[in-house]
Amino acid sequence: MKEIGIRVATEAHARPPTATQRSAQPGRPVFAALPPLSLYVHFPWCVRKCPYCDFNSHARRLDEAIPEARYIDALVRDLELSLPLVWGRRVHTIFIGGGTPSLMSAAGFDRLMSDIRARLPLEADAEVTLEANPGTFEAERFAAYRASGANRLSIGIQSFNPQHLRALGRIHDGAEARRAVAIARTAFDNINLDLMYALPGQTPDELGTDLDAAIAFAPQHLSVYHLTLEPNTVFAKYPPPLPDDDAAADMQAMVEARLASAGYVHYETSAYAQPERRSRHNLNYWRFGDYLGIGAGAHGKLSFPDRVMRTEKPRNPESYMTACESGGAIGESRDPAIAELPFEFMLNALRLTEGFETRLFTERTGLQISAVTRELDLAEERGLIERSHIRIAPTARGKLFLNDLLETFL
Repeated sequence: MKEIGIRVATEAHARPPTATQRSAQPGRPVFAALPPLSLYVHFPWCVRKCPYCDFNSHARRLDEAIPEARYIDALVRDLELSLPLVWGRRVHTIFIGGGTPSLMSAAGFDRLMSDIRARLPLEADAEVTLEANPGTFEAERFAAYRASGANRLSIGIQSFNPQHLRALGRIHDGAEARRAVAIARTAFDNINLDLMYALPGQTPDELGTDLDAAIAFAPQHLSVYHLTLEPNTVFAKYPPPLPDDDAAADMQAMVEARLASAGYVHYETSAYAQPERRSRHNLNYWRFGDYLGIGAGAHGKLSFPDRVMRTEKPRNPESYMTACESGGAIGESRDPAIAELPFEFMLNALRLTEGFETRLFTERTGLQISAVTRELDLAEERGLIERSHIRIAPTARGKLFLNDLLETFL
């Protein structure tokens, strides 16, 4: 069974896609209007690096001071230098990811949100998501996060099973996971829980127990990921014994059936939501919207009337803060080749179970849909998509063999 995931770790959560693979299409983009704009803020520290994690996170013990004030100074400087790229544009969503942003003090988070609001025009109902991990929860601090403007919380549970949590290198146990969700519910009415399946030694019954535990809390959103062995991780170097492909496929089917029966809509490869509770920030990624990325290792994608720009900030926190303090340019930017845009669009939009309206391709890439006629024809012949002049969507087979579908556009 071909694995369907492109990458996995947390809700991404909110990690902006960084694809650089190329399709081979000519033309020059022309945008009639710019896409919605989001803001991604990266907080790079965590208590311990998990063996499956390939995100830009740097371990820092709970008793080891984080240079919080200096880092927030750097974020503000980074934002100020980026403002000319987004003049006149309103921000629809903010995602503060990591690392473990819930290591930030309540005062630090309040200052960060105040500085963002002072420099960027936010929509009145902007979705503001903060990532958090069990083991960092304190009721008063999370109430303060909410008071400072966070209105959505994404909690990295991964499992409620102590054995599996140990295998994943998590710092919390099952009791702490339940306590974290209980605390979150006192301050937030929009919560996402991250879970993983196909874990080392996991059985279907154990997965079912995890799903039942998550459903019992009635979170508004669930992100349920197939554990994959990402390059440059401990698990890639020392692979643990994982369920085989057929067992993993059966687990995926269980996830879909169990969550559907609980009233959750499966709207993206790994995302399930109660009605009207889909992640607006991640939808903007999947619909190939724009996002300004600030923070160590943050990526960004910004559209202009005749081009698209990709940005990337230094990954090392010390290098990032030094660059921000130097007064010069922070990180790198490039205009991706026009030929890359169709694949990058499909990499995101075909993860949505409903697919996308055909017009969105032109709106977000600046190219005509005819630029990918050959690839669409091939995908349709292989039974991987269904399409009309209005909408293009993956078939059941296309969802199951998503990598094969996306490779069609390489």
